[in-house]
Amino acid sequence: MPYTPEVDDYVQWKNSHTDIEGWVYFKDSEYITIEIGVRCKDEEDIANCPIHHKTHCLVVCYPQYWNELIYVKTRASKYDEKNS
Repeated sequence: MPYTPEVDDYVQWKNSHTDIEGWVYFKDSEYITIEIGVRCKDEEDIANCPIHHKTHCLVVCYPQYWNELIYVKTRASKYDEKNS
């Protein structure tokens, strides 16, 4: 049975064009996003948008490529720091 990605799964996407790994951050029927990096914002950026304290780098993966994803593990939630 083919793997269907879910939010908070850690996946590897490997083919001849990509070598990406990270957490599935968002999913709908049209695409998923894979979080490949997070960094803290500086004080000026936080002052301009105080509800978000981090910048997330995301890669889009469309359903026709989900068969190229390798499931690694699942975390309890995106707030689960020990599995980040």
